[in-house]
Amino acid sequence: MDVRSVHHVAFAVEDLDAAVELYRSLFGAEVEMRGRLENQGVEAVYLRLGVGRVELVSPLGEDTHVGRFLAQRGPGMHHVGIAVDDVAAAVDELTAKGVEVIDPEPRPGLGGHLVSFVHPHSLQGVLAEVIGV
Repeated sequence: MDVRSVHHVAFAVEDLDAAVELYRSLFGAEVEMRGRLENQGVEAVYLRLGVGRVELVSPLGEDTHVGRFLAQRGPGMHHVGIAVDDVAAAVDELTAKGVEVIDPEPRPGLGGHLVSFVHPHSLQGVLAEVIGV
C-alpha cells in the first residue's frame, strides 16, 4: 500500500459554524472545503492549519453515525484520514491482512475523494478513513 501521509484528523462537533469560527479565531484556520455528505449523514469542512488539515464533522440527524457518536461520547476526535494513491487497492491489501473494513467498496467523501473506513477493532480503538488523493 502506498501511504502518502496523514490527510487529516477529524473531530465530531455539534455546531459546525461555531466550531469553524473557533478554529479560525484561535488558530487562523482557513476553510478549504465544505459540503454535505448525505450518504454519511454529515456536514463536513476541511480546515487548513498551516501545512496540516483538520476535518470537522457535524451530524445531519441524531440517528446517524456521528449523531450517535456525539450522544455517547460528546464532541471530540472522531477519526484519522490516511492518504493513499489507490483506495480500492488499499482496501484489498488491508482485507487480505485480516483488517475489518467498514466500506469494502470505496464511496465518495468530501470533495469527491474516494474513501473507505477501517473499523476501530482493527486499529486498537481508532477509526481510520483511507482516502484517495
